[in-house]
Amino acid sequence: MKAAIFDAVGTPLRIGEMPDPAPGADEVVLRVAACGICGSDLHITEDPKPFGLGTGFVLGHEIAGEVVAVGAEVRDLRVGDGVAVVPMRGCGHCARCLAGDPARCPEMVLIGGGYAEHVTVAARQCRKMPEGVALADGALAEPLSVALHCIVRSGMQPGDRVAVIGAGPIGLLVAFWARRMGASHVVMADIHTHQRERALALGATDFALAGPRLSENLSDLCGGPPDIVFECVGKRGLLAAAVDAVRLQGKVIGVGLCIGGDDWDPFVALSKEIDLIFSVFFHQRNEFGVALDALASGPFAPQNIITDRIGLSPVPQVFEGLRRRTTQCKVLIQPELA
Repeated sequence: MKAAIFDAVGTPLRIGEMPDPAPGADEVVLRVAACGICGSDLHITEDPKPFGLGTGFVLGHEIAGEVVAVGAEVRDLRVGDGVAVVPMRGCGHCARCLAGDPARCPEMVLIGGGYAEHVTVAARQCRKMPEGVALADGALAEPLSVALHCIVRSGMQPGDRVAVIGAGPIGLLVAFWARRMGASHVVMADIHTHQRERALALGATDFALAGPRLSENLSDLCGGPPDIVFECVGKRGLLAAAVDAVRLQGKVIGVGLCIGGDDWDPFVALSKEIDLIFSVFFHQRNEFGVALDALASGPFAPQNIITDRIGLSPVPQVFEGLRRRTTQCKVLIQPELA
């Protein structure tokens, strides 16, 4: 099969041939319908050591596909089923896994493999697609679930004023859920305005240009200091900016993947008595299904984050382009495309 393969830091992905996969007893092989390029994939290729990444690895964890082979012990899936994949693979038998929360399993591994024509996953990682949703769009279920988990972690209530720093895919989907779940104001902030219309199409009520007056701008557009600020970038200084912007005794939710550390003075957070909460992954049983259903109905379609659909051949070039700030948002790799 063809795949986009990672070899080393500073080297673009390459398109190469790999052996066709075969399922283990509890696994299925999927023909990949789509796999999203995630910002964390870009981070991983710049600093692979913390993630245990080695030469010859195939990235890609935002996966939807069609079952083409099943292992001997698989009972709930059959060839031809369309599924979206939960990329956190736990042991399958600990208390966390049995509760539908493999992200917190001590043996959890975040799988890759989606930048290819086929991928092997455990059957328990798969969720059948709902009626009326294109199979390729199922690749959005993973980032949509990550964003939903952020809202759940925040304890947001209808009527809350919400600000979201960072108009990337996760930030935009956090705005989507916040508006869908009743926030009175949902203001996006970013250093560029090219995602403004997309943010409004996903449910944001306004858009602020980040900069020295970010706190004042968010307060003006939210009708007062926001009750909750989501930091969805992961760059030095942005947690501090979120703390500055949030109201007294408000909440700041750390979502962005900040590799290499941060430095900030906690005095403002202490004096404002804020709650600082971090959010990662999601609950397979309670949140992934809700995210899949959101692809089928309701206002502000999450599919609005998709800016391009590409085959495997252009992946190395597009992937390198995404390292720079571009007007792209979510790019789906669909191997069947030329």
